Amino acid sequence: MSSTGKKEAEERSNPAGSARTLSLTVCSAAIGGTFQYGYNISIINAPTIYIQNFINDTYMERWKTVLDTPQVTLVWTLIVSAFSLGGLLGALLAGPMAVRFGRKASLLLNNSFLLVGAVVVLTCKVAKSFEMIILARFLVGINSGVSMNIQPMYFGESAPKHLRGAVAFSSAVFTAFGIFLGQVVGLTELLGSEPLWPYLLASNALPALIQLATLPWFPESPRYLLIDRGDREACVHALGRLRGGQVPPLEMEEMLQEQQMSAALKSSSSAPAKTPWSLFKDRDLRFQLRTVMTASSAMMLCGNDSIYFYASYIFMEAGIPPEKIQYITIGTGASEFTASILSNLMIEWVGRRYLLIGGYSLMACWTVVFTIALTLQSQGVAGMAYLSMACVFAYILSFGLGPAGVTGILPAEIFDQTARPAAYMVAGSLMWISLFLVGMLFPFIVNGLGNYCFLPFLVVCLVSAVVLGLTMPETKGKTLAQITAEFDRKNGRVMQVEEPEQYQLGKASSFTTLTESDHKTDHKTSRKSTNGTEVLGYI
Repeated sequence: MSSTGKKEAEERSNPAGSARTLSLTVCSAAIGGTFQYGYNISIINAPTIYIQNFINDTYMERWKTVLDTPQVTLVWTLIVSAFSLGGLLGALLAGPMAVRFGRKASLLLNNSFLLVGAVVVLTCKVAKSFEMIILARFLVGINSGVSMNIQPMYFGESAPKHLRGAVAFSSAVFTAFGIFLGQVVGLTELLGSEPLWPYLLASNALPALIQLATLPWFPESPRYLLIDRGDREACVHALGRLRGGQVPPLEMEEMLQEQQMSAALKSSSSAPAKTPWSLFKDRDLRFQLRTVMTASSAMMLCGNDSIYFYASYIFMEAGIPPEKIQYITIGTGASEFTASILSNLMIEWVGRRYLLIGGYSLMACWTVVFTIALTLQSQGVAGMAYLSMACVFAYILSFGLGPAGVTGILPAEIFDQTARPAAYMVAGSLMWISLFLVGMLFPFIVNGLGNYCFLPFLVVCLVSAVVLGLTMPETKGKTLAQITAEFDRKNGRVMQVEEPEQYQLGKASSFTTLTESDHKTDHKTSRKSTNGTEVLGYI
């Protein structure tokens, strides 16, 4: 075995302690993060009729006249769309928050939006104001927009290389779990009844309180501490906690190299971190940015979230009896949750690229079958209603197996520390704009295309699979330098990249001894990175 292989084996030699702290960190961050996104998408479906009645009753009490059905639908659309608009604002806030406050502190501060929204929605009946529901959903959207960007960044920077994909993919697992749990809580037997719908919409405060009570006990992102704040001692301490008391030398060395390169970039620029505009102007990153933009837009434009916003409508069109719809809707959440767990287990084996391309390819196939089933159903062919329902489940499963989780990982893996927050801002903004457009347009697509309403999503899935297949390299188990070189080769840029030298780092040391060594004389070796910057290795 090579010396590099031995060091990597040593870095994995304490799995129990490392896995325990890392797993608890993931759970604490995700329960108030991407879990909230999934939960808040699904809980709005159950009280649709009750909220629409509340809108009409409130308007009648104010103006002594009732709203027409189109007017009620318009207000309801504003309530649904406020979540997406808030998410867009949250995505724009996420980058500056992550840089200024750090990953962990930003997630903690983010709960303030959600808790205020919970108070607002709880008091809307007393105040007799449906406008307060719009405000509450907007605030909840901000919370989701921030967490959807910062949480994958936090996970990607905290996980070891061999677990980076699985840890980052857990964001998708918690999103799917949030969707499933929101559907369960929204049953009429629980909080989905007419008197309790404000409590259903405010129930998202409980996960926020759980995160506020638990996340402060876990470490900040080591990369943020070292590269953004320049605090090596805090970085070593955080990394040691996340690795079960051991600081892996190769991982520390890689972070030091990235710190040196980031310092070189900062010295040549007045900006400490890239902005979205500077990211667009950087020709060296245009292929990475194009990949992230394609994947982020496709994730929402593929129509998967339309199923959750309009799940009842889709099943009614498929011929499912109304009294069974709420239970079948729970099955959609369970399907994505199951698929996300399977994908989490597969991602380090199959790789990101094949899961992403395969997911969109399967979704395209199911769209064709679904369209045929709806067409035959309208012609009275027996059994087509249940085939249509099966296609919806298959579509959600295919989405959960690939695009749901891989998309959020990409900015963390293919951009460096200075560009990563801006990349997440761009990706998050495109995701929320796309979600808003689909949420607004899908009812009109259904009315205009009827049985062919999923054909636009077929086009999105096919184009996404082809474009990503041609431009995106595999990122599994690779360093940032290797991924950048792969992008250059795949997109026709031939660059001379030096292979990293073998470092004789000795055995993995505990974080206490490594911290102590900082007070002694460091023995250093140097080499030239691919851009000519001198980077240091500690032996």
